Amino acid sequence: PGVQSRGNRNPNYFKEGKPYFDEFLLLNVTDSVARQNALITGTVDAIDSPELSTMNQLMKVPSIEIKEAAGFTHYVYPMDTRVKPFNNNDVRLALKYGIDREAFVQKILGGYGYVGNDHPISSGMRFFASDLPQREYDPDKAKFHLKKAGMDSLTVQMKAADIFPGAKDGALLYQSSAANAGINIDVTAVPEDGYWSNVWLKEPFIASYWGGRPTADWMFSTAYESSAAWNESHWNNAKFDQLLVAARAELDEVKRGQMYHDLQSICRDDGGTIVAGFSNSILAIGDGVQTPDTIGGNWPMDGDKSLERWWFA
Repeated sequence: PGVQSRGNRNPNYFKEGKPYFDEFLLLNVTDSVARQNALITGTVDAIDSPELSTMNQLMKVPSIEIKEAAGFTHYVYPMDTRVKPFNNNDVRLALKYGIDREAFVQKILGGYGYVGNDHPISSGMRFFASDLPQREYDPDKAKFHLKKAGMDSLTVQMKAADIFPGAKDGALLYQSSAANAGINIDVTAVPEDGYWSNVWLKEPFIASYWGGRPTADWMFSTAYESSAAWNESHWNNAKFDQLLVAARAELDEVKRGQMYHDLQSICRDDGGTIVAGFSNSILAIGDGVQTPDTIGGNWPMDGDKSLERWWFA
């Protein structure tokens, strides 16, 4: 467990002709340099999550192909909406306008991603509300909402650890952009060890991230429904909860799509989570392996379907 997984082809698999591989070996190599070297030397056939800072070097290797899909993994800054000042939605909106999402995607994700819009639904997901206005970095609007909250300036504490590559740098980047709106984010770096037990769900303002979920209902129900155990902003919106339950049972696709559109809108404008950006799902594949033209971004390794959908050249 946690090291490797082996398996053989099931001759009675219910999809005719699949899978194409006779056997597989999956290795868990957490060191990104070692993972990439294994691919370059041909020790492995494919890897996921190559190191973004060295992607340009990897792309120069003729025998390696880079595949990219709109990913579901997203990086967030949840606020505990039960406590001051985060129980005031104008404060929450000020903080949402105070983050430079474009800078986050370029500097923290190396350009391999896209900006968030303060809801957790990926652009590659069914029912994504593409027509919702994108919230831009706007220090003046942030100041406007601070004034509506009766404030000329704001100082808040944030706890951050490198729970994803660049997490602490992302918090400092946010600190820099928010300062232009009169918002002082005092970032405290804490150890990654114990972060999920001592900081997450306990501290009022933190850095966090989600691997995403394959469906809008699954994502909302896991982290945004008021009764969800992992509702990291402790957000409670009765209209949102009622609509979420109703959407699960709606069989009319048009009505259901509008429901998920409205859920994203409510979350964007009232929720307690700042969604900075989504990272793309990136694979590096050796020339001995073939894949479909379109790959999945909902989970790693082609939506966890590589063993079924890929084949040797």
